[in-house]
Amino acid sequence: MKLYLWIIGVAAVIISSLNIIFKVAAWYYVIIAVIFCAALQFVLDISIALLVRLSPDRWYGIDNPCFKVSERAKKIYKVLKVRHWKDKVWELGGLGGFSKKRLKEPNNPDYVKKFIIECNKGVVTHRLSYPIGFLAMLMLPGIPSLTIALPVAIINLFLNVLPTIVLRYNTPKLKSKLKLLNRRNADR
Repeated sequence: MKLYLWIIGVAAVIISSLNIIFKVAAWYYVIIAVIFCAALQFVLDISIALLVRLSPDRWYGIDNPCFKVSERAKKIYKVLKVRHWKDKVWELGGLGGFSKKRLKEPNNPDYVKKFIIECNKGVVTHRLSYPIGFLAMLMLPGIPSLTIALPVAIINLFLNVLPTIVLRYNTPKLKSKLKLLNRRNADR
């Protein structure tokens, strides 16, 4: 969480400073506009999360081909060294009732299956948030789109791509774990 707040804070300072230096608008207007844009992005992201949370779990099933992680993607995640930084990414699933920070019941196949479904819901939530930040530019006609709304949308995109990568990185491992648990239960 600290990392996210730091990124948002530093980005807000840079965006505000550049807009003030280049006299895009009065300094107080720039600061208010940056804060408003950031708050709007947060509200839109939360709204999407709530909509996805309310959708049926069956849409996000473990066998749904939409959520298959290709071998190429797995190699990219390895190159990006996701394993080393994934725990620094903000996880807010607990606010919706299911935290994906750690596997609490690693030997319970139903729990692991639910975990995979929640990861898939998270992927959809974050992917839907990618374009929303840019659509917000249309909702803010009085705010300089290219110098304030666009940079805020780009930061929002970056902050949504990171959890998507982490969720997709974890899903194949969870599927392997579920397969192993199901095999063990079948042998009993």
